[in-house]
Amino acid sequence: MTAIDRINAAAGLIVPEIILLATVCIMFLVGPFLVTESGKAQHGLRQRWGALSLLAIGCSMLAWYGMVPQPDAMGPFQSDAFVWFVRGTTLFVGLLLVLMLWNQIDDGHAAEAHACLLAILAGVNLTAAANDLAGLFLGLELVSIPTYVLLYLPRRDRAMREATIKYFLLSIFSAGTFLYGVAWLFGAAGTTNMVGIAEAAKAGKLAAAPGLIMLAQVLIIAGLGFRITAVPFHFYAPDVFQGVTSSSAAMLSFIPKIAGFVGLFRLLPLTQGLITWQDWVPSEPIRMLLATLAVLTMFGGNLLALRQKNLHRLLAYSSVAHAGYMLTGLTIGAAVGFGDGLTALLFYLVIYAIMTLGVFAVLAGAGSNEHPVVNDSDLAGLSKTRPVMAASLALLLFSLTGLPPTAGMLGKLFLFLAAWNEGSTLGQTLAIVLALNAAISAAYYLRLVGVMYLEAPKETTPETSQQYPVWIASAGCVVLMVALFVAPQYLWDAALRATH
Repeated sequence: MTAIDRINAAAGLIVPEIILLATVCIMFLVGPFLVTESGKAQHGLRQRWGALSLLAIGCSMLAWYGMVPQPDAMGPFQSDAFVWFVRGTTLFVGLLLVLMLWNQIDDGHAAEAHACLLAILAGVNLTAAANDLAGLFLGLELVSIPTYVLLYLPRRDRAMREATIKYFLLSIFSAGTFLYGVAWLFGAAGTTNMVGIAEAAKAGKLAAAPGLIMLAQVLIIAGLGFRITAVPFHFYAPDVFQGVTSSSAAMLSFIPKIAGFVGLFRLLPLTQGLITWQDWVPSEPIRMLLATLAVLTMFGGNLLALRQKNLHRLLAYSSVAHAGYMLTGLTIGAAVGFGDGLTALLFYLVIYAIMTLGVFAVLAGAGSNEHPVVNDSDLAGLSKTRPVMAASLALLLFSLTGLPPTAGMLGKLFLFLAAWNEGSTLGQTLAIVLALNAAISAAYYLRLVGVMYLEAPKETTPETSQQYPVWIASAGCVVLMVALFVAPQYLWDAALRATH
């Protein structure tokens, strides 16, 4: 096979990402020419860039849906069922985020904002498709670097600057920690190719330096723990969420999480000589480490959320708690039970994306850019002033709590059953902790429902924005929450194929 043939074969595995990145280049090249030197742009330009983003994601979805998984790829990229699942999830979430960003960015910066969002989506997908340690790290950085820019573009006030610089500095620290762990893994295996690392583990090459491999895994978990907001790597989240817009907070609540879990999915089984996860269960020391992180993350997120009045801070701690639920699935691995922990994790990851993005979309639609909904008191009497919006938010909060008739209940139930039926004391302990934390979370989620339905409206309620794209996004999330409760089988089967 010639070099050109190899390039064409590799490019054929990442067609959706090529479409996204080509659109990014167009936006970055053309956008500045449509803005004056003073920063002014033609009114309504952001709608055109938003439409182009939707078109790019739509074309990527067509390319994604027609791709056949190729589990035995040996080049720089792979395109197995796991990549197919991650791509579909990321592109769907991208549609929601474009709708949320639509009117939360000014015309002069819309091209750059949408370009950064598309680059972030491509970065997540390339992380999943990477078949090499260097490619995986570059995919993660393609998520991080545009995020710094995207956080700062909608507003440039003091709170936004503080949030951006905190995320920037701590993200660099986490990237360095992760890269250090990857360097140890490369040093032990002698190659950066993932198949090569797994083969080295099978041959016993990694067993010659068990301490080095353990250190590499701990550093990788620590570096990616920042992205999934696991305790004690979560401390940046409340301040950053509080300082950014609803669309940026929604993006931060999910995109770094899926990137972090993708990295853990790809790297942790390698040290046991596995490329797939059909038989993977973490080694005992790593299993105990993940279980400890899961317990601390669930309790830390939920207990700190109880004290929050600012909605973005509350949802930041909520995001931390949900990372703990997902870590339960990772701790269980592919142990025999009701499905397995990894399948339940992927199922819950999609459910979490829909319900948390839906909440942020409702909050964005309940206020305006000039008068955003900030504190829980701003929701007082929402059921009387905007009953449809209140009902939508209540249903999404029920889903976050894990109550029927929402898919959030099924997501938590599958994680609980996977942990309980795994059979070990550790698994059953994690199941009990998960159920206890779901009950704790009800206190602050249902408190918001009470504020909307039991308190009188404020004399001056926040102005309702005419953000029709945001309303479409929130309505879509609500419909999907109920639909996946009634018919979850397709999503479960897709998650099962991705892990087997």
